Amino acid sequence: MATTTTTMASLLSARFLIAPSFATPAAGAATYHCDSKLAAVSFPSLKCRHLPSAAAIGSPAPSTPASSSSRLLTRKSVAFAEARSIEEEQMLTECPASLLREGENVQWDNPSTSSMRARFETMIRKAQDDICAAVEAVDGSKFHEDSWIRPGGGGGISRVLQDGNVWEKAGVNVSVVYGTMPPEAYRAATGGSSDNKTALDKAGRIPFFAAGVSSVMHPKNPFAPTVHFNYRYFETDAPRDVAGAPKAWWFGGGTDLTPSYIFEEDATHFHQVQKQACDKHDLAFYPKFKQWCDDYFLIKHRGERRGLGGIFFDDLNDRDPEVLLAFSSECANSVIPAYIPLIEKRKDTHFSPEHKDWQQLRRGRYVEFNLVYDRGTTFGLKTGGRIESILMSLPLTARWEYDHQPEEGTEEWKLLEACRNPKSWVPAS
Repeated sequence: MATTTTTMASLLSARFLIAPSFATPAAGAATYHCDSKLAAVSFPSLKCRHLPSAAAIGSPAPSTPASSSSRLLTRKSVAFAEARSIEEEQMLTECPASLLREGENVQWDNPSTSSMRARFETMIRKAQDDICAAVEAVDGSKFHEDSWIRPGGGGGISRVLQDGNVWEKAGVNVSVVYGTMPPEAYRAATGGSSDNKTALDKAGRIPFFAAGVSSVMHPKNPFAPTVHFNYRYFETDAPRDVAGAPKAWWFGGGTDLTPSYIFEEDATHFHQVQKQACDKHDLAFYPKFKQWCDDYFLIKHRGERRGLGGIFFDDLNDRDPEVLLAFSSECANSVIPAYIPLIEKRKDTHFSPEHKDWQQLRRGRYVEFNLVYDRGTTFGLKTGGRIESILMSLPLTARWEYDHQPEEGTEEWKLLEACRNPKSWVPAS
């Protein structure tokens, strides 16, 4: 089979989920399914061959702020591995109770004794259900759902509401994946910091697990903002019969707002909810993760951000995993109170054709960022990912005009200035 080669810039940070291959791996190769929007949450800088159809969950790969540890920088520049093609997903007629492998410590009646994998899946499935219910209550339309599993374990659930009464397009995806990687990829993923190199080499191929929820929502009314969020978990393990075998895990995610027109009170409300979620766990989180978000969503060729930001974090494993699970859950639970009130306030605002044209121009910027800079989207397009899931994040309509420049002092100019020069929307703690 002909192959197409591309570089996976940062598997930990982008928007793909992956699951194991059934082909015999070449020496040192990483084998996985590319579930098109979280594959990059897994390892750094992998070189991949053409992969068949796969399913997405969405989350862009945040750029590392200057203050981030050299470990993450190392992960993004070290270790290359190959990915082999695998069987396509198996579509289901009903949503499965769990996407985890059978018998993997799923104790729904006693969550405190369940594995972190089971509890994280429970969290993201609940987030998907709650957010879809909130959107349906406002829109009056229902989401279309596609569910699938993979022979080696894992799968996904995509829900899309298209051309509704309030939203032009809204999608909420969940995915769970399994795979294996060689010791070299593990060292890169952990910055080469394993305490037991002998055990690491003896372990051979290292199993990994990744799961996440992702969403993008584009309203029809130009005065109602677009929102994006993603929350994910990743861990590795090694054969149980190898003493000192390595294990690593981390959390990532974020929520950001992309309006076409600025309402100061709306931006303040959105950021205040993000800050409240962060402050419950660490007062340093919000300023750090806000800056990270502003840095990542820069459309470099335009010199402007995609929107007004929010929070973004990655590679988070500096405290107890129970604490970080609670933080991720807090952030996911904050999406509805941060976003839905803005939609309810703005969805029926009168607008002119000129307002709609400006919204379409800003949607064009959204498309530019996702297709040019978003690592998950670009990787999926280059490696044969499930196209419907990869492009779920794009709006139904967008517009480009030659050399369009809003007149200084107008509401359109104010939005553009805010995207060029990010500001603080809430007071520092």
